[in-house]
Amino acid sequence: MKPVLALIGRPNVGKSTLFNRLTRSRDAIVADFAGLTRDRHYGNGRLGAKEFIVVDTGGFEPDAGDGSIYKEMAKQTRQAVAEADVVLFVVDARAGVSAQDHEIANYLRRLGKPCLLVANKAEGMQDRVKLSEFFELGLGEVLAVSASHGQGVRSLTEEALALLSPTDDGDAPEEDPEVIKLAVAGRPNVGKSTLINAWLGEERLVAFDMPGTTRDAISVPFERDGRKFELIDTAGLRRKGKVFEAIEKFSVVKTLQAIENAHVVLLLLDATQGVTEQDAHIAGYILESGRAVVIAINKWDAVDEYQRTLVERSMEQRLAFMKFAAIHLISAKKRQGLAPVWKSIGQAHAAANRKMPTPVLTRLLLEALQFQQPQRAGIFRPKPRYAHQGGMNPPVVVIHGNSLEHMSDTYKRFLEGRFRKAFDLVGTPLRIELKTSTNPFKDSD
Repeated sequence: MKPVLALIGRPNVGKSTLFNRLTRSRDAIVADFAGLTRDRHYGNGRLGAKEFIVVDTGGFEPDAGDGSIYKEMAKQTRQAVAEADVVLFVVDARAGVSAQDHEIANYLRRLGKPCLLVANKAEGMQDRVKLSEFFELGLGEVLAVSASHGQGVRSLTEEALALLSPTDDGDAPEEDPEVIKLAVAGRPNVGKSTLINAWLGEERLVAFDMPGTTRDAISVPFERDGRKFELIDTAGLRRKGKVFEAIEKFSVVKTLQAIENAHVVLLLLDATQGVTEQDAHIAGYILESGRAVVIAINKWDAVDEYQRTLVERSMEQRLAFMKFAAIHLISAKKRQGLAPVWKSIGQAHAAANRKMPTPVLTRLLLEALQFQQPQRAGIFRPKPRYAHQGGMNPPVVVIHGNSLEHMSDTYKRFLEGRFRKAFDLVGTPLRIELKTSTNPFKDSD
């Protein structure tokens, strides 16, 4: 699982700037969920081959009064700290230590969680004496950075990842290739718990409870029709005696990590609410992660014809980028429509791991060229020559040729449609990479 780094600190110390620097993006928020995650934003970061999740929080004011927005922000910050593997406590190098900094430092020392003290806005401050006052916070070494200029950020990231134990880097047990890892993802109260209980109760599929993953994410092995699955739960499964209870306990980090760790994701939507921005954020993360996906619209029995039309319209508007996914209309409560979902899960997994022979891909490419040539871009016309498979889960098609950097997105979608149809790639993203041949005489006189 990807490690989680949480940025906390009082207001206006530059946490969001550091967040954007760590995620290398100005729009790196992948799960900015209104209400639930007020002032708690999530993004992906990478250092070499190591990937991690960054959590940005609002200004932390531990002494905020009851009923104030600052108290709510403090609550969200505590949640982010609970989810984190390493906490980055950001202070203002120019403003110096404040009373609030002392309050936050006391809170972090009590927790005993791995923590780094980051003095931001330290550009041009060569004199370490100016940073010496931060040692009184009792959190050890002070790491001077400038988020706005990028100074010291790489060293900070290396230090943070070094705090993780070797097992966090992946000394995981060998996986059974026959087991399909299935994550059930969705907003709170869309019916994940009801659906999971329907599966576990009706089919009596639970073999045992597998503990050990971080933050109480629980994997449940089970079988259906002779196929092995591992349910990666994001609803918060708990054992109570001999009965499994699914509790709707939503954690953004848990959901993001479950998606990353899965082979197939079941995205559960609520027919009574349509497709919300939160649903679109989760779907976008699934697509970005390259995971096979099946969409199930729950509570279909609870809406009338007018509401169903609104749901279909919201699907077209907000989830147009998921047209490759199978969609099922279900009622988890009444256990209606569940069997076809399992069939689509199997199909999506098979499609994500489909082998596409080079001769067949090249023939499809040449047939597409005969049917429709790519448009010119000025004096250049892209000339695809041949194609081969560059990876699986998700499938990657690598196309070689000349001037391919000028190929339009429209034509790439045209090619994607033909590849999808030929190989029955339902339920999986398909990535197309373009490799332009270089002219050895280009730079010669």
